[in-house]
Amino acid sequence: HELSPGLAVVAVVKASGGCKMATGVKRKAEAAEAGQSGGAGSINGNNRRSKRAGGTTTPEVGCRGDTVSSFVEGSVVRIYMENFLTYDTCEVFPGPHLNMIVGANGTGKSSIVCAICLGLAGKPSFIGRADKVGFYVKRGCNKGIVEIELFKIPTNLIITREISMTNNQSTWFINRKPSTLKTVEDQVAALNIQVGNLCQFLPQDKVGEFARLSKIELLEATEKSVGPPEMYKFHCDLKNFRQRERELENSYKETNINLENKKQKNERYKQDVERYHEYKRHLDLIAMLERKRPWVVYEDVREQYAEVKELRNRQKEELKTLKEAQAPVIRRIREAEEQCANLDAVIRGKIAAIKEASQKCKQQQDALEKKNKKIEEIKQALRMKKEEEMDRQKRTDNTRKMIEDLNNELRNTNNSDNIQPQMDSVNAKLGALVEEKGHIEGKRTSACNEEDNARREQKGIIERIEQFDNMMKMKEEKLRGRYKDTYSALLWLRENRDRFKRHVCDPMMLAINMKDQKHAKYVENHISSNDIRAFVFESKEDMDMFLREVRDNRRLKVNAVIAPSESCAENRPSKPIEELKRYGFFSYLRELFDAPQPVMSYLCHQYRVHEVPVGTEKTRNMIERVINESKLRQIYTAEEKYTVKVSSYTNQTISNNMSLRAAQFLNVTVDTDERKQLEIQLQQINRKLAFLNSQITGLSEKLKSLEHKDNELRQQKKELLEQKSKRKQLESKISMKYESLRRMEQDAINLEEESEQANVKIKRINSEKVQLVTEFMQHIKHCMTLNKHRTGLVLQSTTTAFQKNRLEAEHKAATAQLQAAEQQFMELEEKKRRLLENCKNLMREAKQACNLAPNQEFPEEYLHAFQTLPKTVDEIDALLNEKKSRASCFTGLSASVVDDYNKGTEEIEQMTLELQEKKKKLDDFRQNISQVKEKWLNPLRHLVDQINDKFSSFFHSMQCAGEVDLHTENEEEYDKYGIRIRVKFRSSTQLHELTPHHQSGGEKSVSTMLYLMALQELNRCPFRVVDEINQGMDPVNERRVFDVVVETACKESTSQYFFITPKLLQNLTYTEKMTVLLVYNGSSMLESSKWNLKAFYRRRRRLQP
Repeated sequence: HELSPGLAVVAVVKASGGCKMATGVKRKAEAAEAGQSGGAGSINGNNRRSKRAGGTTTPEVGCRGDTVSSFVEGSVVRIYMENFLTYDTCEVFPGPHLNMIVGANGTGKSSIVCAICLGLAGKPSFIGRADKVGFYVKRGCNKGIVEIELFKIPTNLIITREISMTNNQSTWFINRKPSTLKTVEDQVAALNIQVGNLCQFLPQDKVGEFARLSKIELLEATEKSVGPPEMYKFHCDLKNFRQRERELENSYKETNINLENKKQKNERYKQDVERYHEYKRHLDLIAMLERKRPWVVYEDVREQYAEVKELRNRQKEELKTLKEAQAPVIRRIREAEEQCANLDAVIRGKIAAIKEASQKCKQQQDALEKKNKKIEEIKQALRMKKEEEMDRQKRTDNTRKMIEDLNNELRNTNNSDNIQPQMDSVNAKLGALVEEKGHIEGKRTSACNEEDNARREQKGIIERIEQFDNMMKMKEEKLRGRYKDTYSALLWLRENRDRFKRHVCDPMMLAINMKDQKHAKYVENHISSNDIRAFVFESKEDMDMFLREVRDNRRLKVNAVIAPSESCAENRPSKPIEELKRYGFFSYLRELFDAPQPVMSYLCHQYRVHEVPVGTEKTRNMIERVINESKLRQIYTAEEKYTVKVSSYTNQTISNNMSLRAAQFLNVTVDTDERKQLEIQLQQINRKLAFLNSQITGLSEKLKSLEHKDNELRQQKKELLEQKSKRKQLESKISMKYESLRRMEQDAINLEEESEQANVKIKRINSEKVQLVTEFMQHIKHCMTLNKHRTGLVLQSTTTAFQKNRLEAEHKAATAQLQAAEQQFMELEEKKRRLLENCKNLMREAKQACNLAPNQEFPEEYLHAFQTLPKTVDEIDALLNEKKSRASCFTGLSASVVDDYNKGTEEIEQMTLELQEKKKKLDDFRQNISQVKEKWLNPLRHLVDQINDKFSSFFHSMQCAGEVDLHTENEEEYDKYGIRIRVKFRSSTQLHELTPHHQSGGEKSVSTMLYLMALQELNRCPFRVVDEINQGMDPVNERRVFDVVVETACKESTSQYFFITPKLLQNLTYTEKMTVLLVYNGSSMLESSKWNLKAFYRRRRRLQP
């Protein structure tokens, strides 16, 4: 660019590779070396007057007219960075007015902005980059330093911040002395520096947020930035006052409403008080009636007591007469009772004698029954012997018949000499058959054992294959959980593979099989998420048909790719891995996994997996050397991925790195070679099992045939043995039957002898029975005589008892009459006692009703009052009910209603006074708000008018229109006030409010920049920073905005301004008060120690004609 002759230029030089940064240069060259009124600045080297080691920087006075007073208090005099972002060491000396920081993208312009923000106690969130301050330390360093020197009278303020990478903490210094963050924030605030205010400090990543500020937020930011110190305070006070005013208004309204409610309520109480007095009169009459009623009741009961007492005395005389008439009857009853007792004693004696005689008769009767029983037993024994003899004769006949049958069978049985040759022949055949069976059984057992072993081996192989299948299912479940549509498409594909002409591979995350699961993270970080779930096709026709079916028909979101027509799967890397092992590389990505040929071909073609090496921690430790020497474009270390690019501006190598994500899908590994080997082994075992099975089946059939022959021979042998043993059994049975017949003939019984012995025994027992019968008849006669005597005594006793019962009945009737008389007497006595007690109680209750003491005389006032009241209880009760009914009509009344009425009257008086006090307090508060509002609103309107004048002027100079006004919907709602920006970039449109969505990016950038320039001349903050705001502008607007910035920021009355941009248009306007800081980097840059701007000027002059 063509620069003005008096323009100061400062170069910030960045050495190649980002390892060493040249220091910034001073902003002025000495006049003697420049040879003219203004020259280019010299580099910060031999001739720089200030070092970071000690002291402060005194801004130099140049030939352009800059003086120390050109700096506003709080302006940035010096910026020092060490191990900060891309810088090793850098020191920048900005000018007092407009500072243009220019450099290509990535050279470190925004790093200077970050240093200003963080060095002045700003938070990382103000910048909008990393969220932790430790991330701003240069990679590979443990500590970074930012030092900001601010202009201040009498001595500059130096703020130093040391940032620790390890613990993300900062150490603060003020003028080289340890300090705290709070002290630094106070010092910065005292200079009115607000790095968090977008109207003062607008970093690159926050440019878009300015347009998203609401009107209210923009007003607050403007007040803080350019308003008087008290303006924002007045605004905050007004918002608080408004809240307090609402509270007072609500309190006043609430009190007023309560007062009206209290008055209405007390008016209702007044009517209730009048009703209460009438109700009280009814209660007084009821009380007097209730006092008289007990006396009337007492008098009634006293009269009843006198009547009962008279009846009781008459009943007492009657009772005495009845008792005297009872004595003769009682004496006759006693005589009858004595006679009955004597007869009862004689009868009991007769009964005892009869019992004794009856006992003897019973003994004789029992003896006779015993004799009869003995006779029956003798007869029973004779019958049993007859039956036994008959049974013996029957069994003897049966035995003889059985002997005859056995002899007949014995004669028909063959001789044993003919059976033995047949037995020998059968035994020989059985022996040969058993030997053959053993031989075949041995073969079958051997085959079965071999089959068992093969089946165990088959089971182990199947279980191993199932393990591999389960791993594949795990991968499919992960696919199903993360990409449900892809899983549904996979199921459809498996059911319809026959519709495709060429092979279709499953999604890559299923087709790729890691050789070692710890390497899965490299492959997953290298392949995009869209491709890792994509189906791989060999034919475009197949892919189109697949996408029509799953995307169009089934509405599934799936990805598909096509493998290259020429396979790239066998492409060789440009460098053998052996050449890279010295850098810590151990393999290329392709060698870390297996995949079907189409998948591998696609990955080699698209992702160059055969050219991407994977290294270790050793690679990371020497990464700069690896990047410079290997010329690799993508590198993996143990935990990071590096991407290397060459700058199109400077041909310099630029690298980016990122941490690797943990593997999610490919960390399940399946050994495909082992699985194929297992399937081959399984097929061999299955063939072997089929052969063994057929062999075992044939042997089993032979064994079954031999078993059938064996059973037939054994049946023949059994029949021959049975024939041989049957004759011996028959001979033994005949012998046993003869022995049994002999024993039965010996046991014969002589029935005639037994019959004679039984008759003799029966005759002897009958003679004993005759004697017993004679004695039994004598006892019966004696017993009958005793019964006759007892019957006569019983008749005599019954007559005496009848007479006694008759006397007792007469006595009982008389006794009942006596008891009734006694009962009546006792009832009258009890009634008399109760009435007397009742009289005493009623007397006591009556006196209590009248509040009289027990011995107190009846008062005359009650006598006079009682005379006017009814005389009887019924009349008193009727009047009481009437009065109580009337009193009950006065519901809801109590003695408290009078107290409430009086209390309400007092409260109304107090609330009236309280309402007057609140009204006065509210009026005073509103007066105070009005005064503060006048102090705030008038200067604010004036300030907004000033901003609007500048803003409108800037837009007018650009052939556009814009205005700024103070916007509010309600003047009393101070928290709703805001600044509204309205712009128009085309003559055919109306003014529209600046919003995040209505204007284009360039229009928002122009509006933001011009608003900030409108604030510039108001000059309350010491400096402003705008980073790359011109990126979205078209060339015309960019040139217009630049002219406005130069014109405004280079005036004497304005504060310091930092304008950061990666590019500038040609033939722009520059002034002497501008300072341009050029940030360079590249492989051809000089070391900072060799940078000498004076020497450059001397060589330039020598070359000029």
